[in-house]
Amino acid sequence: MIEPSAGIDRSTLAFLVDAYDEEEVRGETRNLLRLHPALAPVKVGVFPLVKRDGMPEVAINIYNDLKRHFNCFYDEKSAIGRRYRRQDEAGTPFCITVDGQTLQDTTVTVRERDSMEQVRVSTSQILSHLRDKLDI
Repeated sequence: MIEPSAGIDRSTLAFLVDAYDEEEVRGETRNLLRLHPALAPVKVGVFPLVKRDGMPEVAINIYNDLKRHFNCFYDEKSAIGRRYRRQDEAGTPFCITVDGQTLQDTTVTVRERDSMEQVRVSTSQILSHLRDKLDI
């Protein structure tokens, strides 16, 4: 129960309680914060699929370009599924993955937190794609 008095503490608690969600995905429970993108502290996570073949360098370049516009997070530790789950739990609305196809055609995978839908986007269009999705 949340008391109806004003204050930042109660507002923050109300947003967090409302945003917290658990859902069943392929037999596993997925915890996530469905924060509105405007409230999400980190807007974008950037990951190389693996730590070789030039993928980290491309991912770091994308991260450096995006961090001038959004709060971003770079991660290359553990399996890609675990990285996605960590960002889901933190409320990050979008994740960008640099993979083998990126090295061939300069497109990346952009994953949405809520639907888990993944689309390919050209590296030159990432910023405009995210701005459209974030309504910025």
